[in-house]
Amino acid sequence: MESAVTAARSILTNLHEVMASRANAQAKLNQVVDIIGENLDSEVCSIYLLREGMLELFATRGLEQSAVHVTRLAIGEGLVGTIAKNVEMLNLAEAAAHPDFLYRPETGEEKFHSFAGVPIVRRERAVGALVVQHVEPRRYADVEIEALQTVAMVLAELISNADLIDEYDSLSASPHFVDPQQLSGLPLVKGLAAGHAVFHQPRINIEHVVAEDTEAERQRVYLAFDKMREQIDKMASQAEFGVGGEHEAVLETYKMFAYDEGWARRINEAIDSGLTAEAAIERVQQRTRMRMRQIDDPLLAERMHDLEDLSNRLLRMVSGQVGTAATMGLRGDAILIARNLGPAELLEYDRRRLKGVILEEGSLTAHVVIVARAMGVPVLGRVHGLRGFVREGDEILLDASQGIANVRPGPAVIEAFEARSAKNRERQAAYAALREVEPRTKDGERITIMVNAGLRDDVPMLNMTGADGIGLFRTEFQFLVSATLPQRDRQTRLYRDVLEAAGEKPVVFRTVDIGGDKSLPYLRGDEDGLDDENPAMGWRALRLALEREGLMKAQARSLLEAAAGRTLNVMFPMVSEPWEFDAAKEVFESQLEFLRSRRKMLPEQIRYGAMLEVPALAEVLDVLAPKLSFLSIGTNDLTQFLFAADRSNPKLAERYDWLTPSIMRFMRRVIRSIDGHNIDVTVCGEMGGRRLEALALIGLGLRRLSITPASVGPLKEMVCKIDTREITAAMERWLADPVPDLRGSLISWAEERGIEWE
Repeated sequence: MESAVTAARSILTNLHEVMASRANAQAKLNQVVDIIGENLDSEVCSIYLLREGMLELFATRGLEQSAVHVTRLAIGEGLVGTIAKNVEMLNLAEAAAHPDFLYRPETGEEKFHSFAGVPIVRRERAVGALVVQHVEPRRYADVEIEALQTVAMVLAELISNADLIDEYDSLSASPHFVDPQQLSGLPLVKGLAAGHAVFHQPRINIEHVVAEDTEAERQRVYLAFDKMREQIDKMASQAEFGVGGEHEAVLETYKMFAYDEGWARRINEAIDSGLTAEAAIERVQQRTRMRMRQIDDPLLAERMHDLEDLSNRLLRMVSGQVGTAATMGLRGDAILIARNLGPAELLEYDRRRLKGVILEEGSLTAHVVIVARAMGVPVLGRVHGLRGFVREGDEILLDASQGIANVRPGPAVIEAFEARSAKNRERQAAYAALREVEPRTKDGERITIMVNAGLRDDVPMLNMTGADGIGLFRTEFQFLVSATLPQRDRQTRLYRDVLEAAGEKPVVFRTVDIGGDKSLPYLRGDEDGLDDENPAMGWRALRLALEREGLMKAQARSLLEAAAGRTLNVMFPMVSEPWEFDAAKEVFESQLEFLRSRRKMLPEQIRYGAMLEVPALAEVLDVLAPKLSFLSIGTNDLTQFLFAADRSNPKLAERYDWLTPSIMRFMRRVIRSIDGHNIDVTVCGEMGGRRLEALALIGLGLRRLSITPASVGPLKEMVCKIDTREITAAMERWLADPVPDLRGSLISWAEERGIEWE
């Protein structure tokens, strides 16, 4: 048989002529199967197309003509249905030996033994199948299968453009894209949201499939390859790529694929067969997807995903559609769909219209989650196969609190969601009414409730919630969303704006906490040690800042200048030993002397604090305490370190509970060790924002919490119903003789007193 390229080109030329003719739809399809059969020397060639959810025999050469429009198969039924269901080809020497074989007597196919079929794919969904058969048992050669796949791809576009099927809709044809779907995942930022699906990286719709000038198409691909390789090389030399400490391996794989001559050659061969540059890339990409479904080795499958990502990048470049949905603007309430996101990418979206985010990946500790929480945007992560169930514009009801998303919901689901939303709005209105209410317990204890922030736009939440101040301002946000290191004057402007907006309320600035899972492209280098296998425990936060003295000096001077005439509260993250606190404080003191020598206006007072995230610091608090004005307990990292459990690991994320005697006893010991010192002790982190956990912390003697703005109202409501003497006694009793289920005991205690804990 002639080569796949020659056969495909001959078929495409003839198909183009058929489709341009004035014949009716059925006549065109009859000519198509004859052309394919003759060029591939096939005794049988048949086209099955989806219509009303069934695969219907639309045209055939070699089978009984009376079976046309009579033989119909469901998705997954028979060999043709299996091809459409799995979106993969079949190549069988003996069709009847396949477990999915189904004999349809009206077709007269009993004399044909060999069978090969490929899916007709449009927008990643099978909308039909192209099948060839022979009398003698044999497997079809690779060149024959490749020719079939190329023709099937073009056939999908020609069918669509020629309106060969009434109300043809390649996506709606699949039950995955018609029926309501409930997807489950990991709650990353809780909340309710409704909107229509918008893909962060929209699918590229290929408008033209058959090339008019093969050489021009080849040059377009060459230019796109050069641009893509340049980007990959730049990433390899400057930037972090990937997540979870796999950066080098991922980059090496990307470079290998980017420079893979075999990949480039296959795209060139597809162009030689008569395809445009976009169609050629998509043709090879379809082949990759089919191979991915046959790979059992998870490592090899992941590498094939890498090639898919590169193919998407190349396709966007060659088509000129390089932007994300953010650059094109949201047109209505949107639920963003993405494989993963960075904090800068999320911040590009219009907050008024971005209602929620669903990720195929994502972790609780990812920095984009912190940004989303600050923006008040619900996020659901680890929704596997997300893009296989959602299409652009689908209605989505997102309940990130329950870890579910309803796609194309039915009336009953919509009604239940609206009822829950209404109840949620009532609660929010009740919380808003508590804005001016002081959070004071029944026995008169004043609980200080502050908010966490990191963006200039977060500060208005102080007045909206009635919080007592900002207990944690994450200064690294400005670094993470910048393409280059923020200059000192930019930092100063931000800090001054935050202080002015906060007015008389205190703001605690945490010095930059970067490194680990929050690596910055413009600070990377081999000497940084940022490729740790365990980045949460790696070269990050204060460890990195003390080594990069210029970075910390610039931030220190910016904070000191911004706080001129005010009180500056500065906190150092991830302090492990007292000498680290001393070294960080000395950087600030030296910059203070520098400003004093220049007769600059200085802060009225500087209060220095530390963040207790590393358990080792608890053992030397007696040494550090005399030097501290305040201590903040960072429960997110502290929990990881105490349990040796990476919370970004899905197997561990929900395994370890904050409300266990080990955590509670540790926290109680820290609080008691500070007793007698004039030190404010605050819990910063997700733990303090949960009502049941906050109840336990108050029972341990804690009186200061720094939480997300959304948690302020619920906590105020709860605090007003608590008698601290009762909960303190209960916690002492439960921790002295640990109960099997501390969480359950707390729930029962709260319910007996009419205290809402969820």
